[in-house]
Amino acid sequence: MPELSPSWQLSVVTAAALAVLAVVGRRSSRAAWRTAGAFGQEFALVMSLLALWQLVGSSVHTHEAGAIGRGRGVRNLERHLHMISEVTVQRLVLPHGWLVEALNRYYAYAHLNGMAIFLVVMWWRHREVYPRIRLTVVLTTLACLLVQIAPVAPPRLLPEFGFVDTALLHRESVYGPYGTGMANQLSAMPSVHVGWACIVAWYLWWNTGRTVRWIGPGHLAVTVLAVVATANHWWLDGFVAAGFVALAVAGGRMTPWRTVRASLPPSRSGSSSTRDPAPSASSPA
Repeated sequence: MPELSPSWQLSVVTAAALAVLAVVGRRSSRAAWRTAGAFGQEFALVMSLLALWQLVGSSVHTHEAGAIGRGRGVRNLERHLHMISEVTVQRLVLPHGWLVEALNRYYAYAHLNGMAIFLVVMWWRHREVYPRIRLTVVLTTLACLLVQIAPVAPPRLLPEFGFVDTALLHRESVYGPYGTGMANQLSAMPSVHVGWACIVAWYLWWNTGRTVRWIGPGHLAVTVLAVVATANHWWLDGFVAAGFVALAVAGGRMTPWRTVRASLPPSRSGSSSTRDPAPSASSPA
């Protein structure tokens, strides 16, 4: 399965096309076109956010000053906190080539593809909670972008501490050798991979059936293992991202949703119920 990883220019063009679809659909009297217009409106925002993320990432990629030092600082802080070293996790995984390759591929493909599938499914089947999801994704990603303006090197760029770039070792790297890859290599802190996986886990758990709900926590657990075992992120990268998600979810609890929900056509599930604990019964709805 290929990773959905367009350039920021293509993301902008896609967002513009979706915005046109939104305008045309909203003006149509046909239900199908109005649904298409609602889809265009929502995902024009998503693609715009993706374009911003890519643009900031490409900018940070060209500002290396201090990145290695900050990476070492994160490692030293983890040692001060007596956290298990990422090297320890790598050493448990490295003897098993099949597992290393599986984690490399999960890191490369499950992040953006998984979020794209999650957003489409939740918009299609659980539209009553989708505005809250959208807000959480936007706030979390923007918070991560603000922190990533100060570049931080990931563990794999610090081989002197025993870290191995597993994706480069198995010729599966989405980055390539340092300084030659197309993707930003210095945005380790915080981990958008872990942040987005937390969002998927939270909303699937509270808004889907007993079987499907376990996909979210499972995706989160494998994502954390993948980013650490492949030396792409520090433990603290994930903790900071999870903290941003918690703040974004809390912010959503204080947001009135009646007007936003009224602007969305009913979801295909035909259900307006949700087990998401936010907002509570006393909150605006």
